[in-house]
Amino acid sequence: MPESGIHFSHHVGGGPAEQRPPLLLIHGAGGNHLYWPPELRRRPGWEVYALDLPGHGESPGPAESTIGGYADRVLDWMRLTGLPPVVLVGHSMGAAIVLTMGLRSGRAAAGMVLIGVGGRLRVDPEIIRLSSTAASFPEAVNRVVGGSFGLSTAPRMIELARERMLESGSAAFCLDFQACDHFDVRDRLGEIGLSTLVMCGEDDRMTPPKINQRLAESIRGAEYEAVPGGGHMVMLERPAAVADRIERFVLQRVGDRSLAGDN
Repeated sequence: MPESGIHFSHHVGGGPAEQRPPLLLIHGAGGNHLYWPPELRRRPGWEVYALDLPGHGESPGPAESTIGGYADRVLDWMRLTGLPPVVLVGHSMGAAIVLTMGLRSGRAAAGMVLIGVGGRLRVDPEIIRLSSTAASFPEAVNRVVGGSFGLSTAPRMIELARERMLESGSAAFCLDFQACDHFDVRDRLGEIGLSTLVMCGEDDRMTPPKINQRLAESIRGAEYEAVPGGGHMVMLERPAAVADRIERFVLQRVGDRSLAGDN
């Protein structure tokens, strides 16, 4: 673990991975790196880093209290690790972190993939209230998980997501949703010059498609795609579709590192 205290998994796919920019996966509120499916974390032919944010998974705490605080921690970790420009991939709170990183240090990124997010995030006050005590924390988790999946999702996947979210603990969970509730970069979206893909599930109830589409329309040249049959946890519900769409975006809009040096 680097001095930044951030735990991560690292997959080297071999072959073309030496030419393509790495993917850096950043999970959402109350999550950890396992919220990214193996179809993305261990993508053949790709180099992939998947983080546990501070205070989550195997990364020591405390959790950060702002999206900007998380963004700075990840940027510090990237500098310590000596990463080249990466394709930043974030889900929900993780996508808010990616947006903030793109605004603070565009040179750290070769492109961005934003999943289930808007330029502003609003949080149900009950989720924050319930997560503020250990006794009512499970009810807050039930509210979040209950709204995060499409109707066709297997019950076992939903239960596993609930178990993993409970492992985050009430303190980190509450801080995450407070950070989300204060996030608002709508007036800065025009500053983004990175190639960007905005994705969501067609059945996303936490950040409905119209919010994601509005975000894409506010970022110059951004692509937008709603994945059929997916809810807010679309990368878990439709992993192959999400992974394939990200791969196509990177190859078409970001390109191989081997080609970039020829331009």
